[in-house]
Amino acid sequence: MNDTAPDDIEILSLPISLKEEAFSLGKGIAEEVHNKVKTYSTFAIERASLRLLGVKGANEEGVPWVNIFIDKCAREGKLSRGALFTLGEVIISNGKTLQEAVEGVATGAIDLGTIFPQDEKKVKELMTSLVSRSIEDLLGMRRKRQEMIDSLTPGEKPLLYVIVASGNIYEDVKQAKSAAMMGADIIAVIRTTAQSLLDYIPYGITTEGFGGTVATQENFALMRKALDEVSLKLGRYIRLVNYCSGLAMPEIATLGALEGLDIMVNDAIYGILFRDINSTRTLTDQEFSRRILSLAGITIVTGEDNLIKTVDAKEMAHTVTASQLINHHLALLSGLPPRLIGMGHAFEMDPSEEDSFLNELAQAWLVRELFPQSPIKYMPPTRFMTGDIFRGMVLNAAFNLIGVMTKQEILLLGMPTEAMHTPYVQDRFLSLENALYFRKAAKSLMGEFRLREDSLMRKRAIEVLNNGVEVLREIKGVGLFEALAQGSFAEIKRPLKGGRGLEGVFAKARDYFNPFLNILPGTIISRGTNYGD
Repeated sequence: MNDTAPDDIEILSLPISLKEEAFSLGKGIAEEVHNKVKTYSTFAIERASLRLLGVKGANEEGVPWVNIFIDKCAREGKLSRGALFTLGEVIISNGKTLQEAVEGVATGAIDLGTIFPQDEKKVKELMTSLVSRSIEDLLGMRRKRQEMIDSLTPGEKPLLYVIVASGNIYEDVKQAKSAAMMGADIIAVIRTTAQSLLDYIPYGITTEGFGGTVATQENFALMRKALDEVSLKLGRYIRLVNYCSGLAMPEIATLGALEGLDIMVNDAIYGILFRDINSTRTLTDQEFSRRILSLAGITIVTGEDNLIKTVDAKEMAHTVTASQLINHHLALLSGLPPRLIGMGHAFEMDPSEEDSFLNELAQAWLVRELFPQSPIKYMPPTRFMTGDIFRGMVLNAAFNLIGVMTKQEILLLGMPTEAMHTPYVQDRFLSLENALYFRKAAKSLMGEFRLREDSLMRKRAIEVLNNGVEVLREIKGVGLFEALAQGSFAEIKRPLKGGRGLEGVFAKARDYFNPFLNILPGTIISRGTNYGD
């Protein structure tokens, strides 16, 4: 989102040796995960590969063709070598187009059991050619999007992020345009409840959802078109966000890339802890999805804010830091540059505690200082919102002040009616007015301060980082998969062989073939301890 780091980023004077150890441990843990997941593929990765090639559509029951094709490949024992190799054999042996071949297998018109082996060289040449063409299409979309961004005002930092979640995409469009007109810079369309547990992507424009709106390619396209229209009207670029997590994570990433989204919430740890998705499945999916997002130039934001929504945010703040350091390096290994790695955290400490504001300020600045090149997404108070709208406005004002002071790049706005109902237009207006005030009134505030070496804020930040390093040492000793099984994060235990989606993981054969893996970005791990480069 931004190639330049905020000015005056160093204020805490964190011990260099402590930062070096923290980043070294995070890198080592991430590399171990990377080395494991690269030996696996998943049904979702194979489906995403078909979607990247341009395969679309579903049968009369709404089951996507890509799901049926992959399921049949698995039943015929033709998946370990890669679905694209099997698809190439089908195309050559039947003289079909890409779409015809997939639909033919899905409908039963083509029996995979009758496909004779084809010349390996011809199959690979065909599929590599198709993959190269699809990569060019993705890069074309990226260039088109960048040209539009460059032609408009990018928006002042922090970018103000608001949510729409009516369940009806047409109503979401109205609300999104309204929010943009009132000052929002980023519109996030919340997914319908538990869509992350669906092992497929629904098809078509949707008007019914609970707690959010169904994420589909057609809904993405409709909202993107609407935001482009309002961007041109305002002369200010409005960014679009959706959620790239769950069992269909690589497919969601693909649809986001194809339809020109700007930001995607992308975090496997969230799915493991809070949706009980198998750790091997979702960490494997995450790496592939991030490689797609990197190619498309889409910013990710991680979900560490969720780690402190169910536990004491003051006592467990260090687990956020530990997770961020691991997530940062996992993202680098997936090919994402730091400027596209948005680290997530939240304002969730008990406001009744003494110096809670100071501790929140210390935590926010710690995140900002650890990741100077990354856009930071700051989440508003939710856990201690009571329905008292006046108290809610005070808490949101404190959150906004910290967000501006510590140069957070993405500020997800809290609503005064949090814990009461889905926000109305007037709720968003009040929240935007609140944030716009602080963005202007406190713009240069932090530059007027220098911390004493023995300041409470500096001591708190170092304490959190020290505790985070302790957790990282423990995780490094057993590995991330075992640490998740032991409950190192949010005190939730997720065994390696448990969780949803495990049946969709398979070991790659030695001759596994997927040209996307040779073209998509990957492994630009930071060098040494040059954090954030």
